[in-house]
Amino acid sequence: MTDQPDDLPSTVRDACADLIRAGEHVTFTAIAARIGLSRTTLYRRRDLRQIIEQHRDSDGETLTLTGVATQIDQLRQALEAIAANVRRHEEHLRTLRRTERAR
Repeated sequence: MTDQPDDLPSTVRDACADLIRAGEHVTFTAIAARIGLSRTTLYRRRDLRQIIEQHRDSDGETLTLTGVATQIDQLRQALEAIAANVRRHEEHLRTLRRTERAR
């Protein structure tokens, strides 16, 4: 670990890059162990937390703009499918209520 707090962001970036090159997952635990800093400090310092979060995803790979755009598109499609499902359920409930009132 570096003695200068101003060097911490670059130290964390370097540790993330080292883990990725080694084919390992970028996690708060792995970074903390690699640089000799507590996980609490990594979580508490927003700048350090953001660096780590930028360097990881579910596969432990670096996120790219294309990857983020793909994930956003997938989430949008999933949300649209859920919204369509909700609309179908709402229509079905309206039909059931009309039928119930007609009795």
